[in-house]
Amino acid sequence: MSRDAWLTAGIVLCLAALAAWALLLPRAQLDDALARASAEGVLRVGYANEAPFAYLDPASGVITGEAVEVARAVATRLGIPRIEGVLCEFGALIPGLQARRFDVIAAGMYITPARAAQVAFSDPTYVVGEGFLVRKGNPHGLHGYADVVAKEGVRLGVVAGTVEHGHARVLGVPDARIVVFPDNAGGVAGVIAGRADALALTSLTVRDLLARGADRELERADPFADPVIDGRPARGYGAFAMRTSDTALRDAFNRELRAWLGTPEHVRAVARFGFGPEHQARGATLEQVLAGTAP
Repeated sequence: MSRDAWLTAGIVLCLAALAAWALLLPRAQLDDALARASAEGVLRVGYANEAPFAYLDPASGVITGEAVEVARAVATRLGIPRIEGVLCEFGALIPGLQARRFDVIAAGMYITPARAAQVAFSDPTYVVGEGFLVRKGNPHGLHGYADVVAKEGVRLGVVAGTVEHGHARVLGVPDARIVVFPDNAGGVAGVIAGRADALALTSLTVRDLLARGADRELERADPFADPVIDGRPARGYGAFAMRTSDTALRDAFNRELRAWLGTPEHVRAVARFGFGPEHQARGATLEQVLAGTAP
């Protein structure tokens, strides 16, 4: 055999040996997120600083919110004493997860078929409707996506990567009249400055932003008609997201969520973020949400 042939054969044998060796390794050494988090005592979660789902509390310097507190409770039940937050723009959460910057998206992310093709969702932890933030007096009379479509020149603000951007397109808002902001703060500033005439968000986010000072110049569009897509009101079911390879972590989350959601402890934990009985997922599963049959 030539020198090059010997070299090629050696590389092939080396790769084969490495593959065989990897098969003998414990799961914790094969980048199993659950095993690693258990061994290190910390679960890394990605969040987008969007109250009331996940945000940094300026008073304590600790991340909190509905998604974070539920993740914290699940981690504790799994024997993981600490969670560590990694801040991202919302649109960067899935790429950040796939790049292994963190192991769980804890940001109140809605379950959608497009996202479910990229990540492994847990079962949902809440359900919520939609809303618009508009300038005081609602000068354009905007009470739903249909009003934006019908009123030429009206511009709708959305946050990058959110389902509201998808709703706007599906419901016929021209791209030229959709203004994309990087985050909620940018969207609020954009409506105040007149760059958009409304900002589409979850109803809970609208309420939280108004409570945090946006009510000085903005208000909730009231009444508001939830968008209807494929014959069903487009109410969002939020869940945790993990890499598709991390089935052990996803299964462990689902096991603990099914045992804990709806308990008095859970109800107390999320009530301070504005989540009431009407926001309970009521045992809905990922499969039901994707099939459009969730209760």
